[in-house]
Amino acid sequence: MASNQRPSSSGSEGGDPHMDERKRKRMLSNRESARRSRMRKQKLLEDLTDEVSKLQGANKRLAQSIKVKEEAFIEMEAANDVLKAQTMELADRLRFLNSILEIAEEVSGLSVDIPQIPDPLLKPWHIPHPIHPILSGDAMFLQ
Repeated sequence: MASNQRPSSSGSEGGDPHMDERKRKRMLSNRESARRSRMRKQKLLEDLTDEVSKLQGANKRLAQSIKVKEEAFIEMEAANDVLKAQTMELADRLRFLNSILEIAEEVSGLSVDIPQIPDPLLKPWHIPHPIHPILSGDAMFLQ
């Protein structure tokens, strides 16, 4: 540092030693302030890096959760399609059996009560049979 000394503007060669002391204290104060500023900046950088890491972990968990739910949805949709197909097949069988009953009624002359077959796909919210409660937990195994 001795090689970087510049002549003092206050004329330190014959100047006031009190001014040199003030200048030295100010220089030390500025260095300390700069050090604190660098430490705050470093702490902020570390905090932001930690937050990025936590958010990336949360993002990864959410992406995995979404993937699992999408796969479950696809499975449920496929199962629902199978049930719809089975419902249509059973409705066709019932129509066929009802047509046999109608023919038997015409041939024998006996009156047979033939119920109407509702189309479950036209009114999916209308359940043509009594509703049974859905059991969960321990109650499911007690029956």
